[in-house]
Amino acid sequence: MARQAAQGRGQGAARLVLPKGSLDRLMPMHLALSASGQITALGPTLAKIVRRAAVEDAAILGLDFFDLFEVCRPSGVTTAAALHARQGERLHLGLRGGGAEFRGLALCDDAGGLVMNLSFGIGVVDAVRTHALTDADFAATDLTVELLYLVEVKRAVLGELQRLNLRLQGAKSEAEAQAMTDTLTGLRNRRALDLRLAQAIADALPFALMHLDLDRFKAVNDTLGHGAGDQVLRVVAQVLAAETRTGDLVARVGGDEFVILLPGMTDAARLGAVAGRIIAALSRPIPYEGHLCQIGASVGLTISTRYAAPTAEAMLQDADLALYAAKRAGRGRMMAFSDELASGQGTVPAARAF
Repeated sequence: MARQAAQGRGQGAARLVLPKGSLDRLMPMHLALSASGQITALGPTLAKIVRRAAVEDAAILGLDFFDLFEVCRPSGVTTAAALHARQGERLHLGLRGGGAEFRGLALCDDAGGLVMNLSFGIGVVDAVRTHALTDADFAATDLTVELLYLVEVKRAVLGELQRLNLRLQGAKSEAEAQAMTDTLTGLRNRRALDLRLAQAIADALPFALMHLDLDRFKAVNDTLGHGAGDQVLRVVAQVLAAETRTGDLVARVGGDEFVILLPGMTDAARLGAVAGRIIAALSRPIPYEGHLCQIGASVGLTISTRYAAPTAEAMLQDADLALYAAKRAGRGRMMAFSDELASGQGTVPAARAF
């Protein structure tokens, strides 16, 4: 070989002749054209792609290049002569009718024809998926396989990061929910109430606020123990959840104290009906280990529309005043905050009973 190369240097450019099988391995996506532009040979990978475009192998050889391919860039390359004139330039071409796009480079051979080598360029990932290509469809020195490996690794890593992010978001949401939930009853806690109340005031939408306190709850704890008290509180939570709407907020804010925020409800009759159902349900005995726990409930009410500029502090204080007016009036009832309570002139009659 060295002797032949030396002789070639003395006689002009040396001629390199490769068997077709070797060219297929070196450039599995090559294309050979005659001087007039007919296809005389093509690599196995390119043949596989063309076959997927419904062109029979027997029909490919001898077919005019421009019957099967079109050159997109540079423009104006529509004849064999124009293609020869662009030898050595980067070409952008594709199969007619779609199905595959390529980057290519064409060089003249000794017979006056062209040898063109094609690749997929940046569309290789989609091309591999579309044409079901494998490692064997690329030259051994082609970095495509390594590129695809990196793409798959990146996809796998991004997928795992996305799943991890979803888990973290779920854990965060769960932690936030736990931070705003009363662990014994499953109702919202004071923190959740403060946030929701502040939002309701900021939205400037009408709402009602009920402050509920259990009657005779201390007697249950004193006679039957804290286990009975906890059971009573759980039952109370169930009653409050059943008698309020999905959009209402029910919060346990103390040992046996609860606050209910009712968005959009300002009608006194409707509010009285809700409170009446709650009071009636909580007046029924609650069984606990063979005993019956007898409690009751008193409710204080205030409505945001009675304030020129409602504040959380003022509304909670007024609902609390109405609650204790209800207790002084004999318990087991609801009373609404009034102007008389606001001025400090009234005792029991200062709050309207329902």
